[in-house]
Amino acid sequence: MTRAGLEKELHNSNVWAFLKAIRLGEGTSDEDGYYRLVGGGTFTDDSQHPHIKVYIKRYDVYSTAAGAYQIIWQTWKNLQIRYGFPDFSPQCQDEAAVALIEGRAALPAVHQGNLEKAVALCSAEWASLPGSKAGQRTEDYEAVKQAYLTAGGVLA
Repeated sequence: MTRAGLEKELHNSNVWAFLKAIRLGEGTSDEDGYYRLVGGGTFTDDSQHPHIKVYIKRYDVYSTAAGAYQIIWQTWKNLQIRYGFPDFSPQCQDEAAVALIEGRAALPAVHQGNLEKAVALCSAEWASLPGSKAGQRTEDYEAVKQAYLTAGGVLA
């Protein structure tokens, strides 16, 4: 998919609703979520990924996760090379999340409103989604479903 294709996907109501559902578990549901670091801190310069290592005591790890979809720096760099994202703006973050959904082969399920399948496929990408094996806290499926529906998503 091209960058133009990613942007076009943002106009699909199920895609947009799924993005909102992902953000629920990532703790970035509000508009400030685009500027949130893992652990709750914030950044202001979206000219590039902040690439700030944050120590997460609960899991005894460092993470560079940032933005609405808590994308780690290395993943962002790979996406930036592939799609030519000029910055870490909200628009580019949204497009990048669509690319990650596509990379998990979940876009058809999202389009069809098969939320359970989309969540299952994307739980390896976002540790907060139900079914993730990452060992972190996961969101309850019913809460994800409610966020999806509230954002205008339609179930199959």
